[in-house]
Amino acid sequence: MRAVVFERYGVPAEVREVPDPEPADHGVVVRVEATGLCRSDWHGWMGHDPDITLPHVPGHELAGVVEAVGARVTGWRPGDRVTVPFVCACGTCPSCAAGDQQVCERQTQPGFHHWGSFAEYVALGHADVNLVAIPDDMAYATAAALGCRFATAFRAVVQQGRVAAGEWVAVHGCGGVGLSAVMIAAAAGARVVAVDVSDRALDLAKRFGAAHTVHAERMRDTAEAVSTLTGGGAHLSLDALGSPVTCAASVNCLRRRGRHVQVGLLPSADGTTPVPLARAIALELELLGSHGMAAHAYPGMLHLVRSGVLRPDLLVTSTLPLDAAPAALAAMDTAPGAGVTVIEPWSRA
Repeated sequence: MRAVVFERYGVPAEVREVPDPEPADHGVVVRVEATGLCRSDWHGWMGHDPDITLPHVPGHELAGVVEAVGARVTGWRPGDRVTVPFVCACGTCPSCAAGDQQVCERQTQPGFHHWGSFAEYVALGHADVNLVAIPDDMAYATAAALGCRFATAFRAVVQQGRVAAGEWVAVHGCGGVGLSAVMIAAAAGARVVAVDVSDRALDLAKRFGAAHTVHAERMRDTAEAVSTLTGGGAHLSLDALGSPVTCAASVNCLRRRGRHVQVGLLPSADGTTPVPLARAIALELELLGSHGMAAHAYPGMLHLVRSGVLRPDLLVTSTLPLDAAPAALAAMDTAPGAGVTVIEPWSRA
C-alpha cells in the first residue's frame, strides 16, 4: 500500500510503498477513505510524543470500510462503514469497566502507538470496543472529522465543560477543535467569544455561531477583551490550541467559579506548563482536562449531526491527495489553515 512515512523527527516525510497491515485476532483492517490532518500529527512528526517508534506512519482521525476482520471480532464484517475514536481502548481495564474508555489504561492511538491512517489501509485493535458505524448518508470526509477534533470538542464542551444555554463560552484557538467547540457551544444556546490570530478562522467562527471574535495579535490582553465582551468573564473557557499563552488566557478570562477545559496539547521540555493558579484559588475556578470521547458516547453526537443541529461537514474546508500530505504536515506549525483538512488516500494529484 501507499503511505506517508517519516524516518526522522522534523525531517520531511515521503509517500512510498509499504506492506499491507494484517488484523490482530481482536482487530480489523480498515480501507481508509478519508483521514484528517491534525496539529497532533504535527506534534508527533516533531518528536513531541514518546510513544512513536521510527520509521512511522502518522494519522489518527479516519473513516473508511472494514477490509479484513480478526478471528475474535463479533460485531463487524468486511464492507461495514466505520470510524473510530483516536483513543482505542482495551475494553477490560478498570477505566474501561467504568465507561471511561477515553482514558483507558492500556489505550492505543493510531498514528502514535502504531502506524496510522495516512495510508491506504490501517490496522485497528479491539474492534468490538472501538469501532463506530457511520450512517449511510454521511460522507467519509465528515466522518473523519468526528474521530478526533469534533468528538473531542463535543466531550470538552458538553460533558467536561457542562455548557448551559445562556452562558458565555470563550474558545481560544479556532482550528478544527476550536471551530467545532464554537459550533457545539452555540448549538447548545451559549454565547461564544472566539479568539484566534487568523482573520479567516475568526470569519468561520462567526459563521458557526460566535457572537464575538477577538483577534489575538491586535489585542494587548485577550483575557481582558473577553472579560469586557462578556460583562465580567466567561462561564466556560477552552484552550483549543495548546500553548502557555492560550492556556493562561483561558484561565484569566473566566468569571468567578468559571470552568477552564484544556484540550490542546501542551508539550514542553520539562513536561509542565505555567498556569495562573492564584486566580484559580481566589475565584474557585475549575481546571479540567479533556481527552477525546469513548466510542459508546458517539450515538448522542451522531443524532445531533443527522438531525442537522450540528454540521461537522461545514468544518471541512479542504481535501488533499496522499501525495500532498507530507508538505501539508510540515506546514502545520506556521500555516495550519482554517477549518479541517482531509486527506483522501485513494485520490491522486
